[in-house]
Amino acid sequence: MHITAMSAIVLASLAGVAHAEGAKQDFTLINKTGYELSEVYVSPSKSNDWQEDVLGRDTLGDGERTNIHFSRNTSTCRWDLKVVYTVDSSSAVWSNIDLCSVSKITIRYDKNNDVTRASFE
Repeated sequence: MHITAMSAIVLASLAGVAHAEGAKQDFTLINKTGYELSEVYVSPSKSNDWQEDVLGRDTLGDGERTNIHFSRNTSTCRWDLKVVYTVDSSSAVWSNIDLCSVSKITIRYDKNNDVTRASFE
C-alpha cells in the first residue's frame, strides 16, 4: 500500500491538536448513525487507494465527532470519504466531496431504507 503524506497528516490530526492555521479542507466528522464506526478513510477523489484509516486504533462512537486536519499546502479540494461500521463491517462511501467548501459532515443511518446518509455544511 502506498502511504502518502496525506495519510500521515490526517493521522496526526486525530491526536486532538488544534492548529491555528488549518487548511481549507479541514472538517469535522459527526457520527449520528446510532452505531460505532471502526474505520474512517479520506482519500483524494483521483486516488485508487483508500490510504490509511484516519481513526488509527480508535473508534468513533455514536454521537461523537472528530476533527480531521490537512496540511496547509494540500491543494486538492475533491475528496472521497468511507466509513466502516464496527457491528458488521459494512461501509458507506461518498465521492467527490468539495472539502474546500465543507467544514462539517454529519452522517446518519436510515434504518427504514438501510442507507447511511451524509449532510454537508
